[in-house]
Amino acid sequence: MFRIISAREAIEFIKDGDCIAINSFLALSNPEALHDALYERFAETGSPKNLSLYGAASFGVWDENRFADRYVKLGAVREIIASHFNSTPAAKKMIMAGKVEAYCLPLGILSQAIRAAAAGKDWVLSEVGLGTFADPRVDTCAMNEISKKELVKIQRIEGKDYLLVYTPKIDIAFIKGTTADPNGNISFEKEYLTVDALAMAQATKRNGGKVIVQVDQVSHVFSRPRNVIVPGVLVDMVVVSENKTETIAYNPALSGDVHVPSTHMDYYVNRLSTAVIKKADNGDMATDIICERAAKELRPGQIVNIGIGIPETVGKYASKLGILKDVAITVEAGGVGGLPAPGVTFGATIGADMICDMATQFDFYDGGGLDICFLGGLEVDREGNVNAHKLEGSYAGIGGFANITHATKIIVFCLSFNTKGLIAVKKDGLIQILQEGSVPKFKKEIAAISFSGKNAVKRGQKVLFVTERCVFQLTEKGLRLAEVFPGIDEIKQIQQMLDFEV
Repeated sequence: MFRIISAREAIEFIKDGDCIAINSFLALSNPEALHDALYERFAETGSPKNLSLYGAASFGVWDENRFADRYVKLGAVREIIASHFNSTPAAKKMIMAGKVEAYCLPLGILSQAIRAAAAGKDWVLSEVGLGTFADPRVDTCAMNEISKKELVKIQRIEGKDYLLVYTPKIDIAFIKGTTADPNGNISFEKEYLTVDALAMAQATKRNGGKVIVQVDQVSHVFSRPRNVIVPGVLVDMVVVSENKTETIAYNPALSGDVHVPSTHMDYYVNRLSTAVIKKADNGDMATDIICERAAKELRPGQIVNIGIGIPETVGKYASKLGILKDVAITVEAGGVGGLPAPGVTFGATIGADMICDMATQFDFYDGGGLDICFLGGLEVDREGNVNAHKLEGSYAGIGGFANITHATKIIVFCLSFNTKGLIAVKKDGLIQILQEGSVPKFKKEIAAISFSGKNAVKRGQKVLFVTERCVFQLTEKGLRLAEVFPGIDEIKQIQQMLDFEV
């Protein structure tokens, strides 16, 4: 039987060494009141300590003084398992300094592992991640030297290799919903996502743990059964948030209370703040040049995924080309239809037709449901391998990258030719490089493999690398220079700047 209690009272049920699973997608659906109460208790008492955090899609807002980062920085956490770390800067610093154990695995695998744990399974099998850093024959999912746990093995069944990934044993679930009805049933009408709330609650109860749900309100009206995301029989504690100033302000276009037609997309995109992600404008047009060309790969009827960062702008040019209304864009967090929200609201969907559980969306992706995807990248080698998650001294995390690229028919990587100082402009149809970046992105050797070019060739996927000056295509022999943009000197501005031949 659920109880309505304060956040601080709920946190008292957490013991030293517990595994806390957080049902959030980056900044979205994050139970801020629970994070704050945990921070306050630990700051006052030094307990609970030695915590393990399991957050498939991470749990930060790019601010080390908000959400889980506060108590991670203070020393309450021993271990973190997640797919993304850029949004939790304090946690990332602790990890890179070797003060917190940490493991990074593809988002879809971690999400599906929660569902498998709910079914009483000790592991999941996946072909996603083979040939990448997640494959123990290639690299490791451990993020530092103190992280010794074996989370992944190779399992061969009937002649095929799989990653065997162990499922979490959850002691405490942190879930954010909107309303608790008289029976403790939780609905999510003002949330932008459900993430994996139901499976997480089931997995926690199966392990004998406690489910704590933060809501905006309680209601004397019973919810319609189909509107309930987490039934009251799985809820131990309900915390009504008294903080009316949420970090992510409510937006009806993201919750589905307002359905946005394709003709109004630009207006709603421009209303959403991207201040946390965007850098100061120096006149560089590289992102627009890249995404204008990338958007030309879209065809009517395609099912699409658009990633965070540079690829976000593909949606803008799809709208300008008039093709947005003829494709179905999806977001790994669960949105189908509409347009991905940018910046700190990434994961939400503007004008979605449907929002499903995250694990369900990844079932669709892993099965080859996507026709085309647009993703960024940190580095690319001559074989078409892409590093999208790790550089020396930093670790962004893989997110949904490995799942999205696993079986998609056409993969378009949107990235600049180099970075750190690049200024490219387009004038009268010609590309001008006013200043080259100091760090190349196409190089003979890369720091890590997030995407295997060899596996993509085997699967028959079409892979393009669109930059501000040219387009490369992946072939059996490696990268081929497929296009050189008007105004670019192929020899001086491409060939001579590469440390390998194409």
